[in-house]
Amino acid sequence: MDPRVNVICMKWGSMYGPEYVNHLRRGVARHLKRPHRFVCFTDDAQGLDADVEVRPLPDLGLPAGQKDLRWRKLAVFREQLADLQGTALFLDLDLVVVDDLEPFFSAPGRFLIIRDDDLFRHKPLRRIDPERDRFLHSVGNSSVFRFEIGAHRYILDAYVADPKGAAQRYEISQQFQSAQLAAHGDLAYWPRGWCVSFKNDCVPRHVKSYLRDPVVPAGAHIVVFAGTPKMSDVLAGQGQKWYRRIGNIDWLRQAWGG
Repeated sequence: MDPRVNVICMKWGSMYGPEYVNHLRRGVARHLKRPHRFVCFTDDAQGLDADVEVRPLPDLGLPAGQKDLRWRKLAVFREQLADLQGTALFLDLDLVVVDDLEPFFSAPGRFLIIRDDDLFRHKPLRRIDPERDRFLHSVGNSSVFRFEIGAHRYILDAYVADPKGAAQRYEISQQFQSAQLAAHGDLAYWPRGWCVSFKNDCVPRHVKSYLRDPVVPAGAHIVVFAGTPKMSDVLAGQGQKWYRRIGNIDWLRQAWGG
């Protein structure tokens, strides 16, 4: 078996250009010392750096006539994923690696993911529906997750068996994915603070944002751009609101482009 671990990402359509993959690859190279492969599954390899391994987008295996590809990230749970084997860390493209990635491979567990609620402010109105509140508190944010290739094919199998039903019962794929993982006893989370939200954890709140610049919280390894503003907006000097100033972000520019 190949002793290297895998860091994988996906790019399709026109939302993210090749620079997102290239910058992500450089961030991984700076912050992961153990031997690894960096693989991008994509429908367009133009502009990708030479040290990015390119593979075709994995097939979801949807029944004939089903063309909804919004949940195509679930295809990484195929039993055979290109020529990869062993441990894989999936990273979304709209995030920045700011510290050592080794803990994401050494942490024990069959499957680890961000708890989605860890990236957002508390939502007291969810208490109106306690059952739904409990479910949403369990949902993992699929920006960063680690898994063993081929070990969780039940997720994809369940989706392919009834893609329309899945889309009716769950708003987005990470909700469906989390429900399947929980049902099989595999759902577990990264320690809180390893992956942080730029908007909610780095930018000071309200009037404090006019007094202090955004900073990376102590202990953070990855900064995720969950919700808005997107990373492209922030890097372009946009994304501010009257109640939220975004000050100097030189550290972000360095982590993104260094």
